[in-house]
Amino acid sequence: MIPDLLFLLFSAGILAGGALVAVGKNPMVGILGMLLAFLNASGLFILLGAEFLGLLIIMVYVGAVAVMFLFVLMTIDIDFAALREGWANYLPVGVLTVGGLATLLILAVQGQNFNLGTPVAPELLGAEAPQNIVALGQVLFTQYAVPFQVAGLLLLVAMVGAIGLTHRPRTDIKRQDVGQQVNRKRTEAMVLTNPKTGQGAFPDHWVGKGVKKGQK
Repeated sequence: MIPDLLFLLFSAGILAGGALVAVGKNPMVGILGMLLAFLNASGLFILLGAEFLGLLIIMVYVGAVAVMFLFVLMTIDIDFAALREGWANYLPVGVLTVGGLATLLILAVQGQNFNLGTPVAPELLGAEAPQNIVALGQVLFTQYAVPFQVAGLLLLVAMVGAIGLTHRPRTDIKRQDVGQQVNRKRTEAMVLTNPKTGQGAFPDHWVGKGVKKGQK
């Protein structure tokens, strides 16, 4: 009874979070809805006995990805009116995408393609089933070792590409020249003066370097 109620509660939370992401006009509301969906999805994984995946979702998606999105939205200036312009042009594509995904889900449910059994390969199960994290490591680094490495390489290429696209030389900023600072003379760095009342504090050899003679 209690597991069924928890399943319904977590499922309703996922649907509510997805609805906020889909219909929220403010990106902050969408991110909060995404956080709600992640937390409830983590609860479903824990309820199904996959506590490692549930905690992983909280650590990676809730603790890193969603927080990064919030930080980006809070540090940039977003014109919400401009974002809402022209949304009707993308409506047919959105309806087609949602319809296709809904059709796939309905066909999968009707065909009973969801295997609710153990995700571990039968040959890896001995007399006693291993723990979730052990079983996941065995499957990930044996049966799916090559796809796992390929996915890592794709993520590395994507990261390098993003850095290459965003990194560009800028000429509108003043950069530090360490060599010039190290090789400068003492007279160019500091000077001891004892100016009289009404006279400037800059010596004559500084005149012509952006300082006027007699400047106070």
